[in-house]
Amino acid sequence: MRNQICFRVYGKYGLFTDPLTKLGGEKSSYPIPTYQALKGIAESIYWKPTIIYIVDEVRVINPIQMESKGMRPLVYNKLDSSNLAYYSYLRHPVYEVKVHFEFNKNRPDLRKDYNENKHYQILKRSLAKGGRRDIFLGTRECQGYVEPCDFGVAPGAYDEDQNPQFFGTMVHGLDYPDETGIEELRVRLWQPKMEKGVIAFPRPEECPIVRSLHKMSAKEVHLEDIQTADLLLAELEVEPL
Repeated sequence: MRNQICFRVYGKYGLFTDPLTKLGGEKSSYPIPTYQALKGIAESIYWKPTIIYIVDEVRVINPIQMESKGMRPLVYNKLDSSNLAYYSYLRHPVYEVKVHFEFNKNRPDLRKDYNENKHYQILKRSLAKGGRRDIFLGTRECQGYVEPCDFGVAPGAYDEDQNPQFFGTMVHGLDYPDETGIEELRVRLWQPKMEKGVIAFPRPEECPIVRSLHKMSAKEVHLEDIQTADLLLAELEVEPL
């Protein structure tokens, strides 16, 4: 695919929070990253309201291992309170991600910024630099790093695993009004399957379970409020890669 990139993302810890564990204050990570988390990482590499990232596949490189850490979460309005909670993190997560972008058809006012090649060139340069914004593996305390890679070349922990692994029902991602054209925030659910370390994601519109959360309006963005791909690429071409 012409506008597709592959990147390796890794860090010391990851926390792709299972929503069911938020109720008691002791968070626990899903064993694998969600579609939404990987899309967020791609947006941290390079984001524009003109484009929407579609995550195609993720490859789990390191074995899935969990580690619990004692945390003292902040209790709002009770600064003298000190609670102890145990968060379960993924330990030394490493992933290879294959992602491509498409133009956001719900932003016809940004049509003048529909330059596929220039967005792609900016995306590749941004990836080579380690991203334009900070990278996180699920939550802010889990710092991550990205670099270009060739998908499927490096050895992985599950390359020889002949038995598919199932992870039950998980959050796939969120539908925002500026990407769907629907004036509500929705959550998508699915049941992932990993084969030889690779998880193929369905497109957002193909998710079997979608639930409405609440009404929401799209944020207004105007062409004069953003730096177009033409101007940004011209600026980056002055800098050495």
